[in-house]
Amino acid sequence: MSRLAGHHVAVLMGGLSSERPVSLVSGAACADALERLGATVTRIDAGRDLAQVLASLKPDVCFNALHGEWGEDGCVQGILETLAIPYTHCGVLASALAMDKAKAKAVLAAAGVTVPGGGLFNRHDVARDHVLPPPYVVKPNAEGSSVGVFIVKEGANRPPQEVVAPTWTHGEDVMVEPFIDGLELAVAVMDGVAQAVTEIVPTAGFYDFEAKYGEGGSEHIIPARMPKADYDEALRLAELAHRALGCRGVTRSDLRYDPVKRDLVLLEVNTQPGMTPTSLAPEQAAHQGVSFDDLVFWIVEDAYARGGAGGRAESRSSGQKP
Repeated sequence: MSRLAGHHVAVLMGGLSSERPVSLVSGAACADALERLGATVTRIDAGRDLAQVLASLKPDVCFNALHGEWGEDGCVQGILETLAIPYTHCGVLASALAMDKAKAKAVLAAAGVTVPGGGLFNRHDVARDHVLPPPYVVKPNAEGSSVGVFIVKEGANRPPQEVVAPTWTHGEDVMVEPFIDGLELAVAVMDGVAQAVTEIVPTAGFYDFEAKYGEGGSEHIIPARMPKADYDEALRLAELAHRALGCRGVTRSDLRYDPVKRDLVLLEVNTQPGMTPTSLAPEQAAHQGVSFDDLVFWIVEDAYARGGAGGRAESRSSGQKP
């Protein structure tokens, strides 16, 4: 296929965050797809000199396959805005907002999205005593890929001491939320439309970093095994969250569902979902008949259509296509 012949695409990958290993795999998969589509591809392991590299390279568009801080929180998006280079995924504001779990929850709740309780606490207070009755979840306020996540089980004598260890690098404040027993769900939203609901069954423990990205770490069931009314509600919540945060392109919402109480809550929105062989968004696209290459092509075309002004484009209709 040569649908992108004559187009120079820079794929941003790697980066500076704790999610660097995942980004390298995502970036390689997307770069391979772009080459199959006929594009001229430059693979960039994004560092502090990214602005100079891109200013010299002058690509037609950037495929942002970075994950986590700096690459997904609006910082790199600001660089691309300044250079007026079209780029994939969300703009500056939506990226920064979605990355900050506490602020995103406030916006989502105001928009009518059901979110967990809990709140933001200093990590030293969290380590000193239970700030919520167990069971509860402790996680960084601005990380993804389940990095630094701890589940405090019912009857636990002590909160997690890892949050005050010298090796902790995830900020002074952590998000603490009640643990919701039941199913782990994910919903990808493409062009404002929810694709499907995936039920995620970890092979051991909970859906941590290894379960997400390790070979055989989890089983993905599409469609999720739940009543149709609750399935449709998960789709609706993901679409509502996508709109409320001002997102564009492809996002992925993570949810928890208690099948006994039939409680459904949205945990967070990922503005740059993983594009690895085990990632959820490509699987849901395939479930809808969209191949991996077609998904990558659509993401790039969406970036072209919105041009270099990613932040300004967020006010345009999410349904507008190239």
